[in-house]
Amino acid sequence: MTAFSRDGNDVLIPLKVLDEVDKHKKRQDPVGIQARNTIRFLDKLREMGNLFDGVQIDENSGRVYVKGYDPFLLPDDLDLEDSDNKIVATALTIKEKSSEEDCKVVVVSRDINMRVKCDSLGLESQDYNFEQVVDDVSGLYTGLVTHLVDDQIIEKIYNDKPLFFEPDDGFFNPNQFIMLVSNSNEKKAALVRFCGYSQPLKKVSSFKTGVWGVKPKNKEQSFALDLLMDPKVPVVSLIGKAGSGKTLMALAAALQQTFGDKADDRKYNRVIVTKPVEPVGKDIGFLPGTMEEKMMPWLAPIQDNLQFLFGNDRMTLDMHIDEGRIEVEAMTYIRGRSISNSFVIIDEVQNMTRHEIKTVLTRIGENTKIVLTGDVEQIDNVYVDSTTNGLSYVIEKFKDQEVAGHITLVKGERSKVATIASKIL
Repeated sequence: MTAFSRDGNDVLIPLKVLDEVDKHKKRQDPVGIQARNTIRFLDKLREMGNLFDGVQIDENSGRVYVKGYDPFLLPDDLDLEDSDNKIVATALTIKEKSSEEDCKVVVVSRDINMRVKCDSLGLESQDYNFEQVVDDVSGLYTGLVTHLVDDQIIEKIYNDKPLFFEPDDGFFNPNQFIMLVSNSNEKKAALVRFCGYSQPLKKVSSFKTGVWGVKPKNKEQSFALDLLMDPKVPVVSLIGKAGSGKTLMALAAALQQTFGDKADDRKYNRVIVTKPVEPVGKDIGFLPGTMEEKMMPWLAPIQDNLQFLFGNDRMTLDMHIDEGRIEVEAMTYIRGRSISNSFVIIDEVQNMTRHEIKTVLTRIGENTKIVLTGDVEQIDNVYVDSTTNGLSYVIEKFKDQEVAGHITLVKGERSKVATIASKIL
């Protein structure tokens, strides 16, 4: 609400909204946290004045009110027992009884049906877009750009000669991948990573020998492995559709850098893999069975990938799990921990809120790499969408940070059926 009042707008909270907030205050999830924060905020406003008459947050803001409604202003065919209709009635009341002739009343809601209903009654309505990091998912940072250069630039890359970009060459984000294309021959190209204007462009490895047996099948997968295998980039985000290889490559890189044959490969003490288990607002604690049985439906895809990477050596996989060097846990049990010397993978991050991902990232300790994977167009959490979820939030907010890198995987490599299904279904 402060976001709107800072623009000089008055913010009016319908009494019915307070009832709805009160219903959620005991929940032990981000919704419950936000409900409790809202109640505390309103209580602080009460100390500053009267919410019926309006309380001004600061000298540059509008006033915050809490108001009821006139039931006679709602059309007869709209049921006043419906919560949405009570909110609409409140807006109609303010519009009808305002002493200002040019009073503009706008209903702000993420509920599409609410906005349609307002339109039908002559009320202006808007989506709540304060948390959107981009206007549309098509504008989300991809981590890759194409750049036209002279032939000799590409030759320098081929011959492993140091090449620096100057600010005049264009703006690039730290750890952004660049496909250098010859301006005289579009088939001649080189793949590099920008590490800063004071550092030479980094030639992207083809990883021909593979990482824990996994070889990249396209340039985006090569980019992903380039970030995953670089300890100087502790925050990596990967998005892609089903079958694009994001989770498999993250796990392969984690295993290589924890259990690799060479001492130089072993940079971390353990691998931690997790994913949110509350996509529909149901905490795992309410499910029947043992802890392992509760987590199995959510963590089975991760277990499948681990079994694939260890092949027939299931005994070694079980040994690492028993020793605590591979932890496959629900997100509920990751929160509150301080994690150091670990390679952490969080899958399905698109189902997390901004608050949840911030909570996790602020728990990361020294010598820890965290990899966030997901598909921002496949969201189960009703409280976020493709532009407001935790994964999109991190991608956009971290894109200009030297500690982070991102790449969007565009090709499905699991199977022809999986690729077609992700496109047409």
